[in-house]
Amino acid sequence: MVTETIDHGTLAELVEAGALRGAHVVGQPGGWSLRVKYGAAERSLAAQRSRQVRVFRRMETLVSYLKDIGIERFDVDAVDYEAEGGKSRPDRAKAMRRTHEAAAHDKWFREQVEAAVKEADDPNTEWVPHEIVKQDMARQRTELLARIKGSSE
Repeated sequence: MVTETIDHGTLAELVEAGALRGAHVVGQPGGWSLRVKYGAAERSLAAQRSRQVRVFRRMETLVSYLKDIGIERFDVDAVDYEAEGGKSRPDRAKAMRRTHEAAAHDKWFREQVEAAVKEADDPNTEWVPHEIVKQDMARQRTELLARIKGSSE
């Protein structure tokens, strides 16, 4: 059965013109849909992108939508409503935050690598032999240990 639909823009215009005769919230597996009556027609609200019947997963979301466009009275048919158990949506804000953090880290890392390559290619870069670095680190460690030992006495 093909369900005829109405888009948000048309619904808002009908509400503004006072042409809506009724709004009917219909429960179904996984959520709630909206059927509106105007003139001799009855249509389901369509999702913006898919043009299929829009399903609101939460009644609170649907009620908020209806109040925002000016529909404050409607009836509810919950006979076929079934909540989707165990299919909760992951925390999208947390996932987006991780995605942005990963992108920022990737950008920083690439900048660091690019700077290091430029420095390595620069003929004026001074290179320090590994043995000298090891000797300097050993000296710093000895000094640090002496300071630690001196402060504990």
